[in-house]
Amino acid sequence: MLKGLGDIASLMKQAKEMQGRMSEIQDRLALMRIHGSAGGGMVTFEVNGKQDVLGCRIDPTLYDSGDREMLEELAVSAMNDALHKSKQAAAEAMQEITGGLNIPGLEGMMSKLGLGSGN
Repeated sequence: MLKGLGDIASLMKQAKEMQGRMSEIQDRLALMRIHGSAGGGMVTFEVNGKQDVLGCRIDPTLYDSGDREMLEELAVSAMNDALHKSKQAAAEAMQEITGGLNIPGLEGMMSKLGLGSGN
């Protein structure tokens, strides 16, 4: 019976360590700067590893063209590119924590943090 308590204590210690590493990863993700672009770089979005939008740059010639539809399509494409890259960076950061292990419940936790592959 005491052995079981030791196992629980060990699991609790591992959980606390994992929590600390998750916090470190969240901090790293917040500091990342990831760019997505479309139209040969005419539209660029900057996001961090937590998928927060940090900035947008649109080439002034797109305004001058008067083609609102094209501008909207390029903006959506550039944003999707940035978010895809950000999610990939977050997944890679999570791999560092887990060492590639398939930890039950981790995918659900990542999704709640906005880091899951299904987002």
